[in-house]
Amino acid sequence: IHLATENERYLSELPEQAGYFKETRIVEFIFLLSEKWHLDQSTRYQAVELLERFMIKQVEQMCDDRGSTKSGDQGQRSSWSSVRDHITNTFVLRLVSCVQLASKLSLHYSRVTSDTALTFLQSLKYSYTKQELLESELAVLNTLHFHINVSTPLAYVELLLEVLGYNGCLLPAKPLHQLCVQLLDFCYLTRETIYDTLLQIAIENSTPSKLQIAKFLTVKEDFMLLAVGVISTGVFILSPGHWEQVVEHLNCITGITPQSILEFSYAVVRRIVGTTTP
Repeated sequence: IHLATENERYLSELPEQAGYFKETRIVEFIFLLSEKWHLDQSTRYQAVELLERFMIKQVEQMCDDRGSTKSGDQGQRSSWSSVRDHITNTFVLRLVSCVQLASKLSLHYSRVTSDTALTFLQSLKYSYTKQELLESELAVLNTLHFHINVSTPLAYVELLLEVLGYNGCLLPAKPLHQLCVQLLDFCYLTRETIYDTLLQIAIENSTPSKLQIAKFLTVKEDFMLLAVGVISTGVFILSPGHWEQVVEHLNCITGITPQSILEFSYAVVRRIVGTTTP
C-alpha cells in the first residue's frame, strides 16, 4: 500500500522532463560503474533515480535563474547555452556523486569512498579535488532537499515477489528473482524501444502524435507497471504453466489489468527476440 501510494504521488507530480536522463548511455554508464565498484543491484537503480531527479531540478533552477536576469531572444539563447555548457562540464562529476550517495544508502554498506571516486575521475582525465567532490555531493543533497532515499523499481519487483509467495504462488523463488533482476536491467537499457512498442500497441498506430507521446509519459514512469511487467515476463520465460495464475494474482494485488500486463510482457519479449535474432 505504501509503495502504491508513493508511486501514485510521484506520477501525479511528474515533471514534463521525466525520463530525459534515463537514456541508454547514461544508464549503461551507471550500471558499469556500479559493477566496477562491486555495488549491489539496488544501488545502481537508486543512482539512476537520484541522477534523474537531480538533473531535472538543476536544469529547472538554472533556467529560472537565468530567465529572471536575461531578456530578449539573444539573451535567452545565451542563457540556455550557458546552462547546457555547465551541465555538460559537470555531468560526469554529478553522476559519480549520485553513485556515491546511493552507495551510502545501501544495506550492504559498500560505500564508495572519496579516494575511489577521485581515482576513477582521474582515470578519465578529470582533475577534481576532494573538496570539489564533497561540494558536488552537497549540491545533489541540497537540490533534492536531502530526499534521496527514493523507492526504485527493484523494490517494487522484490516486494511483489514476496506477496506472490505469501499468497501461495508456487514459483521457483531464487531463479525467478535472478531472472527478474536481469529483465529489469534489460528494460532500463532498452527503455525507449520497449515503451515505443507499448505505445504503438496502446494506440494501434505506429506513428503516435506529440500529444499521445506526452500523455504516455505516466506509463513510462509507472514503477508498479514496470515491476508487474517484469515479473510477468520472468514467469512466462521460466515457468509458463504458472503464468495465468500469476497474472491473476498481480491484477488482484495492483489493480493493473491482465491486458496491460500482457501487452507489457509482449513488448519486452519482442525486444528480447529482436536483439537475439540475426
